[in-house]
Amino acid sequence: MSELRDGAGPVTQDLNLLRTFLAVYRSGSFTAAAQLLGISQPTVTTQVKALERQAGRELFARRPRGVTPTPYAHDLAARVAAPLDALLAATGHDPAEAGPPPPVHLAGPAELLCLRVLPALAPLTAQGVRLRVTPGLTDPLLEELRSGRHDLVISTHRPRGRTLLSTPLLDEEFVLVAAPAWASRTAGLPTALHTVPLISYAEDLPILRRYWRHVFGQRLNCRAAVTMPDLRGVLAAVVAGAGFSVLPRYLCQPELESGALVLLHDPEDAPINTGYLVQRPGTPENPHVREVRDLLLRVGPTW
Repeated sequence: MSELRDGAGPVTQDLNLLRTFLAVYRSGSFTAAAQLLGISQPTVTTQVKALERQAGRELFARRPRGVTPTPYAHDLAARVAAPLDALLAATGHDPAEAGPPPPVHLAGPAELLCLRVLPALAPLTAQGVRLRVTPGLTDPLLEELRSGRHDLVISTHRPRGRTLLSTPLLDEEFVLVAAPAWASRTAGLPTALHTVPLISYAEDLPILRRYWRHVFGQRLNCRAAVTMPDLRGVLAAVVAGAGFSVLPRYLCQPELESGALVLLHDPEDAPINTGYLVQRPGTPENPHVREVRDLLLRVGPTW
């Protein structure tokens, strides 16, 4: 037992309650904390409520997905995290000494994971880092991050709210491309493209609509001839001559250099989309999560 003081007077804290509090604070949800501690979620809830009663303060604001630390929780974590971690290590409860760290659960867009992220992280596997990689769309992946399923998510937009922390990772430049056979039929953009099949990532044409608004100042009123929820598939279809699309430059740069694709337009101000590396609040207990995060933030801007 230890005694901490704050503006509300002395508060006697149970070490198990503090350990549970830190797990919730660091993971961002009761579910994730329960998984980290190897106890049930109701036990986590009970212990957090007990600590709140002792402190006389609310520690977390409950959200539909996860929790947000209150200012008091931030202050408490800053005061107890280092001493408690040191105490647990000294008494043989250091998770790092219990065995190898668990796998790092990373999620994001399939094409970015395959073409940039996995090659960048390859050196870490020789150092013992284990990866569990999940491709998918940003919004469902962020919900899964809040619930504790993932450690890190590469997001195509900055998450709303304060339940997640996001750091800019990379800027994607979008380019309007087609196979050379279509180039002679695209004079007079953008109207000429109404007669060319459109290949899209999704039925609502999110990337293409943004390009049209940004570059042409118009709304795109076309239907996709082909949809494929993986930009590598869109690229393959466009290279094969199925039609035109808008793609990230990093994805199709080799095809542009080889002549398999041509730029249909080269605006002075091409649309840029910023990708973010997202995690729950708090410092992850798994040191391999920090290694993956730090490496991605170093190399991401070069993509």
